[in-house]
Amino acid sequence: MEMFRLDGRVAVVTGGSRGIGLAIARAYAGAGAHVVLTARTEATLAQAVSAIQAEGGSAEAVAFDMADIDSGRALVDRIVATHGRFDILVNNAGLNVRQPATEVTPEAFDRVQDVNLRGPLFLAQAAGKVMLAQDSGKIINIASISSFLGLAKLASYATSKAAILQLTRVLSSEWAHANVQVNAIAPGFIVTDLNRALWDNDGVRNWVLGNTPARRLGTTDDLLGAAIFLAGSASDFITGQVIVVDGGLLSGGAWPL
Repeated sequence: MEMFRLDGRVAVVTGGSRGIGLAIARAYAGAGAHVVLTARTEATLAQAVSAIQAEGGSAEAVAFDMADIDSGRALVDRIVATHGRFDILVNNAGLNVRQPATEVTPEAFDRVQDVNLRGPLFLAQAAGKVMLAQDSGKIINIASISSFLGLAKLASYATSKAAILQLTRVLSSEWAHANVQVNAIAPGFIVTDLNRALWDNDGVRNWVLGNTPARRLGTTDDLLGAAIFLAGSASDFITGQVIVVDGGLLSGGAWPL
């Protein structure tokens, strides 16, 4: 259906060289968008772009550190200068430092906030100015079930992801009048190349499976329906919302009755 197509649109996906970001970028390219992938490592970016182009998609790469605000502004300027527009921003790049709360250091906390919260805010600010001027745009922030659950050893990460939800709501409130929608996706426990070793731990895996009504781990493909929906015209009257993609984990679960 046309409302789920992205033909002619320019989409930026941060952290787009692998995992969730790459899966979303491939889906957008498959739906007709020109996709700009960002990440810090040029080699993995090149591989990601090649994979998308091999599938017939249109993509390019820009090396970019989410914590560098000046680079974010330069990224937006470059895209507008090259393509004349900026339609979709997916704030996906993220960082996690697992520490007990008694051991959290200011340096680690600040680094997580710089990448997970400060960077998305100021990149959205720069992109939002363009979107407001063109009277259209979609911003999709990647939150987490840690936006809701207080899981141990995630004080820095969970704080940043809870704040992302409020950032989403504030931006949606300010920009809806100009046909700019700002929403979030909160993934549950999703298997990626980066975290695959975690699921080899029987204790961790069994806890997740036991608390997820779907009784399985998620895959990056499970996120693509929400990502396409929020990027296309099907969601033009939806803003300030979060779609949780977690197999039902937050909805509850089995209990001994």
